[in-house]
Amino acid sequence: MRRRTMLIALAAATLLPAGAPAGQTGFSFPSIDGGTIRLDAFAGRPVLVVNTASRCGYVDQLDDLQALYDRYRDRGLAVIAVPSNDFRQEFATNEQVAQFCAVNFAIDLPMTEITSVRGRDAHPFYDWLRREHGFVPQWNFNKVLLDGRGRPVATWGASVRPTSAAVTAAVEALL
Repeated sequence: MRRRTMLIALAAATLLPAGAPAGQTGFSFPSIDGGTIRLDAFAGRPVLVVNTASRCGYVDQLDDLQALYDRYRDRGLAVIAVPSNDFRQEFATNEQVAQFCAVNFAIDLPMTEITSVRGRDAHPFYDWLRREHGFVPQWNFNKVLLDGRGRPVATWGASVRPTSAAVTAAVEALL
């Protein structure tokens, strides 16, 4: 029954190509709080990576990202917010982003510095997603779910909330 639930939930997601290369966990991002967020630190755990923007109409999804993280972090889920100005809806500095998210959303999930997610300046993680899996964020709040081996298993667009049944079913299937 669990497998059937996952398949139904993933039907609403964009599935990435079968037979894709093994997952990647060697990527790292500069943390907005200093230091580095290394994907290999989450080996064996599912990771939801979401490109965010503080001035986007979907910004209230930051509450949902935090709620998803709070609900599943003790079971192993990692959620990483990747602020990006690729769609011209992010503040100019990392300090502004960090302050906005702390004051308005009380975010304590890992957050990167402002990062390009598409085009020739895309972060290597997003360039890998494009080259190896055909995924490029089409807007802010696109979501990528990685399994415990760093393999992308599903993506969702901006209109799919992080706490939606589709996302939570896919997360639960990996926990």
